[in-house]
Amino acid sequence: MANAGNASGATPIAGPAPDISKMSAKERFSRLNDRVMQAMERGDTTFVLNFTPMALGAYSQLDSVSADERYHAAMIHAQIGEFKEALALADTILANHPNHLFGYLVRATVSEFQGDSARARESRARFLAAYDAELKRELPEYIDYKPILEGFRASAMTQLPAGQR
Repeated sequence: MANAGNASGATPIAGPAPDISKMSAKERFSRLNDRVMQAMERGDTTFVLNFTPMALGAYSQLDSVSADERYHAAMIHAQIGEFKEALALADTILANHPNHLFGYLVRATVSEFQGDSARARESRARFLAAYDAELKRELPEYIDYKPILEGFRASAMTQLPAGQR
């Protein structure tokens, strides 16, 4: 991850940081997750490394956890190389909701990071096999993250031979 920051290595953040101490655990996790993901997209390694523990700490304080929140925590873990933790969250997503698209998306992403092309192909194939039926469920997370799911589907379609789609 390259640092897109200024000469000091820090990336300026627009506006003052919100006072997360007055937020619910869910709001804290959402805010911190958003900031970490934006920093990852910018390549701001320093920010990611400083705020990832806070985001995952907020995740650990949630009273209940949805597939959406598990997906976000898994992607944070995956992005910083904590593959075992990311895969455990993917497995939990799938254990609670067999064929949940987020579980296969996380598994494929982690497999790609690890260079395990066979496992990535298998996860993509399972994602594609479940895609249509899962979208019909109209889960809130599928609606909220439709562009991500559609993008992953399009990528999976180009990466898998016709017999595996």
